[in-house]
Amino acid sequence: MSVALLDLRGIQKSFLGVQALAGVDLHVRAGEVLAVLGENGAGKSTLMKVIAGVHQPDHGEIRVDGKPVTIKNTQHAQALGISIIHQEFNLIPHLSVAENIFLGREPMKPGRLLIDWKKMMEETRALLKKVGLSVHPKRLVGSLNVAEQQLVEIAKSLSFQPKVIIMDEPTAALNDEETHNLFAIIQELKEAGTGIIYISHRLEEIFHISDHIMILRDGTFVDRLRTDAANKDQVVALMVGRELTDYYPVLAEPSDQVQMEVRNLFAGGRLHQVSFRVHKGEILGIAGLMGAGRSELAKALFGVIPVEGGDILLNGTKMMPKSPKHAIRQGIAMVSDDRKGEGLVLSMSIEENLTLANLDPVIHFGWINQSKQKEVVSRNMERLKIKAASSELPVQFLSGGNQQKVVLGKWLETRPQVLILHEPTRGVDVGAKAEIYQLMKELAEQGVTILLLSSELPELMGMSHRILVMHEGRITGEFDRKEATQEKIMHCATGGDQSGVA
Repeated sequence: MSVALLDLRGIQKSFLGVQALAGVDLHVRAGEVLAVLGENGAGKSTLMKVIAGVHQPDHGEIRVDGKPVTIKNTQHAQALGISIIHQEFNLIPHLSVAENIFLGREPMKPGRLLIDWKKMMEETRALLKKVGLSVHPKRLVGSLNVAEQQLVEIAKSLSFQPKVIIMDEPTAALNDEETHNLFAIIQELKEAGTGIIYISHRLEEIFHISDHIMILRDGTFVDRLRTDAANKDQVVALMVGRELTDYYPVLAEPSDQVQMEVRNLFAGGRLHQVSFRVHKGEILGIAGLMGAGRSELAKALFGVIPVEGGDILLNGTKMMPKSPKHAIRQGIAMVSDDRKGEGLVLSMSIEENLTLANLDPVIHFGWINQSKQKEVVSRNMERLKIKAASSELPVQFLSGGNQQKVVLGKWLETRPQVLILHEPTRGVDVGAKAEIYQLMKELAEQGVTILLLSSELPELMGMSHRILVMHEGRITGEFDRKEATQEKIMHCATGGDQSGVA
């Protein structure tokens, strides 16, 4: 067999006495897509950061092209031909797309200490075209939405022309069309001999794109399987250490009472005459491609962007959220699709984040009552199964799934009547997803109305009573869960008329 492009043997890594990796082996060969799977906290991200030079292993050996190496930092990893697409974006908002892609290695004019802007723009345009992103190279990254930023991250990684590329949840923010385009890029990379390490919680993708599957659990190597010889149930059982049943729980029927009504809503220059009703205890799914207006709808209902026209009624009474603070007081909460940028204060502890949105119950004469705060934290950590050594740990050290649970707990403490969930399971493993789905079911049964905005169609169809479809700021379709199919939803999401759906 050919020498592995990348070969890790016995990798160990600990943080503050907690072992994150315990003797893990990994190897990837030219033209191979190796999927690395495991629940949040299994050690995937730590292992990738060791490969990328972010962390130094405590023990173990790394070989590149058969030669032992010590990867000193990210620049050294890039020099060795290793590139990574991070799950959490590594972009600078106030710089342009082109400046982010070529930061620190800008093309220079021959013999002069001047940036060759023309060449940099041309190369950026070529990379953006390859990943299917139609934005100007001079556009500020901070003005892009999450999906567009994800494509910039992919373009940046491809610009290094790596031997080995690590893709950590590369499709988490992408719709079906963008995902299909990424798979075509991966196929080209395979044919060119690039080794690819692919991390995703979307098992359909894993079975579609990978050659081998490597599974981690609690920082240890569990198994390596040929993808064409494995099945989903087998992989899930190896990941979680048990069989996972009732992935999508059976939902109770909602009340006949209308909890929220939206009439002819205009907002953000992107929403046009949006109207719908949602009942108490109902989970209303909202589907649409990137730019369809889903994000604008969520932000308008939560008071992030101003409403330009129309009405919002809560329990029959008109209300117009002027700000998130006002929306919270009215009984509306929103879990953002960007948990690190908008959902959490990373440097603050778990307990501080959990009580941040509703301090009233833990405030006593202007001071935080720590015993009451501990009660709130203990209740949420137990209810949401947040895994952490201590509630005083900064949330930046938690896995993605546990961070998402902290965000959920924070908003549940506001006791919302309407809960907007924008990509609530993005970057979350199958075990944590099942827990979040069960929580949604329980909240709905308690009378909480849920708006579920998701780019995962199976999730929408499995967890919604009804599904609205948006296209270019308008609602183009509405389906009961019994009649909804991916084909019908995509027909309306691309501008098709619901009357033309078979």
